[in-house]
Amino acid sequence: MLVEHPLQPIFDSNSRVLILGTMPSPKSREVGFYYGHPQNRFWRILAELFDEPLPTSNEERTALVLEHRIALWDVLASCEIEGASDSSIRNAVPNDISRVLDRAPIKAIFTTGGKAKELYDRHLCDHVGMEAIALPSSSAANARMRLPQLVDAYRILLDCLQD
Repeated sequence: MLVEHPLQPIFDSNSRVLILGTMPSPKSREVGFYYGHPQNRFWRILAELFDEPLPTSNEERTALVLEHRIALWDVLASCEIEGASDSSIRNAVPNDISRVLDRAPIKAIFTTGGKAKELYDRHLCDHVGMEAIALPSSSAANARMRLPQLVDAYRILLDCLQD
């Protein structure tokens, strides 16, 4: 199934870190927000990492990332994909992430998962001129990592958010 990315990037002029996924899952597209599947642990990871309450609305999620100078988007603008299976991605077309990089002083780029890193490296790294660091996937499909392990892995964000 051909999927066009339906979400705008979330960032402002204070964003220092850009976190890129691959493509919003069907559930994320349905709720109109990043990491929208209730079993995805992305928002729990950030809440723990920053010692904040778990955001439950899209407005609270936006406020959380912007308050902590994080930008969110995805590597792909469109692709063929079966459900939420990153391994099924074909005919990938990258997003123009210069929309974010030209307007925010991004110091580091991270991907959520290996497939996002692979796609970033293939389609964007040379153009952007900045390596991305792969974080573990926050998806429930990444069952080998429990929440405390994920929070520890995401602590690298804190170093990049220091001025």
